[in-house]
Amino acid sequence: MSLAGVLWVAAGGALGSVARFWLAFVVAALTGPAFPWGTLLINIGGSFVIGWFGALTGPRGALDVPPDIRLFVLVGICGGFTTFSSFSLQTMELLESGEVVRAGAYVVGSVTLCLLATWAGLALGRPA
Repeated sequence: MSLAGVLWVAAGGALGSVARFWLAFVVAALTGPAFPWGTLLINIGGSFVIGWFGALTGPRGALDVPPDIRLFVLVGICGGFTTFSSFSLQTMELLESGEVVRAGAYVVGSVTLCLLATWAGLALGRPA
């Protein structure tokens, strides 16, 4: 891990986080608070971008970019925009390598354990 790589991730993360904040705000203003449409749109969009850019610039991709640019987009921007995109890409990589059971366990485990962790955090964080 180089300092330059860390700075690329930090810059991309800042852009992705601001984009997530802005898009969630705009979508909530347009649709209201009844359903988290902004978060859903963010997760779908981030998952598309990480898949598209990952394939385009990967080992079999059509575009050759420096590793720092991949870090900037895939880890920085997509990671700041949504970590769901990383989860989606890792699940697809497991499926593509034939690891169907591991992919299923990852999906079920991630959703279940993250919901349980959120519940625990809410329970501990709320006043008695």
